[in-house]
Amino acid sequence: MNPWRLCVAPMMEWTDRHCRYFHRVLSRHARLYTEMIATGALLYGDRKRHLDFDPSESPLALQLGGSDPAELAACASMGERWGYREINLNCGCPSDRVRDGAFGACLMAYPDQVADCVRAMRDAVSIDVTVKHRLGIDRRDDYGFVRDFVGSLRAAGCSTFIVHARNAWLSGLSPKENREVPPLRYAAVHRLKADFPDCAFVLNGGLDDAAAVLREMPQVDGVMLGRAAYRSPWLLVELERTLFGPGGAPATVTQVVDVMSGYLDRAVAAGVPVRAVVRPLLGLLHGQPGARAWRRLLSEPVFLDRHGSGALRAAARMALVTDDVLDAAA
Repeated sequence: MNPWRLCVAPMMEWTDRHCRYFHRVLSRHARLYTEMIATGALLYGDRKRHLDFDPSESPLALQLGGSDPAELAACASMGERWGYREINLNCGCPSDRVRDGAFGACLMAYPDQVADCVRAMRDAVSIDVTVKHRLGIDRRDDYGFVRDFVGSLRAAGCSTFIVHARNAWLSGLSPKENREVPPLRYAAVHRLKADFPDCAFVLNGGLDDAAAVLREMPQVDGVMLGRAAYRSPWLLVELERTLFGPGGAPATVTQVVDVMSGYLDRAVAAGVPVRAVVRPLLGLLHGQPGARAWRRLLSEPVFLDRHGSGALRAAARMALVTDDVLDAAA
């Protein structure tokens, strides 16, 4: 089975281990990604804090940020030993902080350097080495740019590409605006798939509902959800059921609340703040009765302090979310 058929994007300050645990409850088959971790954080920082994960999160990919082949190779090797199933190189983030560190989307201007990084990582590990990138940088939108970039990495041994189907404008836009303002160009990703038929291409960007995902699925090897996965996380359940069958998804929202309440109990006992665990669940009832009250309660520090590890069950009760409503949401 194609392991990239359904993916959840690496998102800074979002896809931490608690968010990934929640997403795994919603979908057994989705491939999950860490936040981008800079090579320096692993080489000189607290490796355990950055790399530890619950075994249930697997299959899990480690996304690295860096541009030095030797450092990336060392971190890739570290990730493989830790149990990650894939190493992904970030060539798509447009933020100033990332650009100042000489990695992210700005690396697309240096395909030979990126190819050296890919070779070094492939030599260091036996697991998949993939690249996440944009279609181009700044206002340059000619297809030849991204085609040549992919071709260079293919020659270096990369065969799986996760493509955010927009350019990254490296000046004049915030990271949020870079997710919305540069136009989507799905046709360019389709063309890459046609030009490199031996490679896998995963489409990212603008996939906000099941209809959009299913419309694009026949033309690519997989899809990657970004902000939609936390704005309306039940979308993962819908896609799990549609793409893989009902066995890998929870039957009801009630079941999700029960499982995550058990996880919250264990996390709080280990010293994890309640907010860190409940934050990814704020959108669980998106579009359903009780959603506003649910979100408000779980966002209130006083409520979280009062109820502690019982916050999820209390929020469901106080938002007047009955089992019938929860089950109907499923």
